Amino acid sequence: MGLLLAFITGLLLASSFALASAVKSKQFTCAAFYLPARSIWNRQVDIRFQNKQPVSVHIDGLPVFAFASDGPVILTAIDNERIQIHTQSLLWTSDFRGMASSQGACLEAVTK
Repeated sequence: MGLLLAFITGLLLASSFALASAVKSKQFTCAAFYLPARSIWNRQVDIRFQNKQPVSVHIDGLPVFAFASDGPVILTAIDNERIQIHTQSLLWTSDFRGMASSQGACLEAVTK
């Protein structure tokens, strides 16, 4: 009985380790230039991928509740700001329902 319990525990640990290792995270800092205010905000973006598909998105430390992906483009919204993040071209664009907009380049964080 003890050997069976140890075997099952080992399987559970191995499968949870395999799931955790399959999740990859990419962090970006995007310098969004907002108009008409003419100001730059550094936006922090954290996207977690599993099997190359995004599974979660955080912007400025806040989780977004819904997002969609269209190839390398992540589409989401926070507080009426519609946001597009192009993860290959490293570009940020957003729109505040026509009242303000932003564009900017993103830098991917280097992990060691």
